[in-house]
Amino acid sequence: MFGFNETVAQARQRNIHDALMEDVGMHDWTAQLVPSKTVQAQLMVRQAAVLCGVDWFEETLKTLDPLAAITWHYQEGDMMKTDSVVCDISANSRALLSAERPCINFLQTLSWTASITRQHVDAIAGVSPNPQGCAVLDTRKTIPGLRQAQKYAVRIGGGQNQRLALWHGILIKENHIAAAGSITAALQNAVALNAGVDIQIEVENLTELEEALAADAKSILIDNFTTEQMKQAVALTNGRALLEASGGINLDQMREIATTGVDRISLGKLTKDVCAVDFSMRIK
Repeated sequence: MFGFNETVAQARQRNIHDALMEDVGMHDWTAQLVPSKTVQAQLMVRQAAVLCGVDWFEETLKTLDPLAAITWHYQEGDMMKTDSVVCDISANSRALLSAERPCINFLQTLSWTASITRQHVDAIAGVSPNPQGCAVLDTRKTIPGLRQAQKYAVRIGGGQNQRLALWHGILIKENHIAAAGSITAALQNAVALNAGVDIQIEVENLTELEEALAADAKSILIDNFTTEQMKQAVALTNGRALLEASGGINLDQMREIATTGVDRISLGKLTKDVCAVDFSMRIK
């Protein structure tokens, strides 16, 4: 429909263009109040968090000042300490002041997503009886325009991605099943497309799970199951399909769910319940 599927790098360039367009536009009048010269600055973080978004930060600043230099004291994916220096910056004063908010906006948002993902990954470390372990996944409940960026942040936090977008995989949900007439019909239609992408189907009870397995489903989303039902689903499936738990799951439930033996847990909150990691930039 749109000619191509966007890569992370292409999405990053679009993100940066949009961020500078909406904030700077044709002119930053306030930046004109200072002399145009090279200045030194530091970026601080006020809370412990996973660093994510270095490329978004750097490329935003260098769009306005190609000669800007940034020395990072943490690498992407590192856990930053409270009240520590994240990076030292040398840049044109006007460019730095214009880029400051867009740069930090990217960093505070992506670092939050990486941090909350890391928290959920750590919560289930080593508790799954599944030989393959249990993975933490995101969903498509993302900030408009930042899909690739947030999905990237989930990976930096140690999670995995559910399908990136509609073009990336087939996920048959309750409305698709209703429109197709049955779970079996929906799966047959999906296979017939020969799209070369993964096919997953959502079920809401054990009866629907049995139908999906009988129709040779290889990836099944078990939605809003109790932990006891999850255990039954794992036993019933017996390795014939990948099982993914979803549906309003919170951090307190993660460990118990992982012990049922499901393969994956997906959470919309990793990307939709967005807070900001507290960063502060100061010119020396």
